[in-house]
Amino acid sequence: MEYYLAIRIFHGIAGVLLALGVIAHILMFWKAVRRDEPELLQRRLRRTRLASLPAMTLVALALPFSGWWMAHLAGWPLGQLWLLLSNLLFVLLIPLVLLLVGRLNAWEALGTAVVPAALPRTTTLYAVLIVLVLLAIMGLMGAKPL
Repeated sequence: MEYYLAIRIFHGIAGVLLALGVIAHILMFWKAVRRDEPELLQRRLRRTRLASLPAMTLVALALPFSGWWMAHLAGWPLGQLWLLLSNLLFVLLIPLVLLLVGRLNAWEALGTAVVPAALPRTTTLYAVLIVLVLLAIMGLMGAKPL
């Protein structure tokens, strides 16, 4: 298989897996909060913090490198608008992820205590913003020339 095609496939799969992972976690936490079972929610928060978040972070950090490599092999100039905008959105994505991790850590630190009403709302807001930024990046990547 040609290098460019292999990198393009890897890059596409990684982007889709990242977006699906974030959406799956949003649904998982939403269902746990609706059931009103603090022990179940704590187990899911712990599992997410220890396994899922590091894995999704590695996938997210691999995307700019594989994207740069793909643009380099294709001979595209790095000053194209779609590429610059997607890089800016990726820079916006980093603080959103850090804010989300902070909210999840605060939620886990509460244990089985009563969760303040603002905590689930801000956590959901950060997660939805992350999904929207990821979808915008995917849209820009889809608009690129072949």
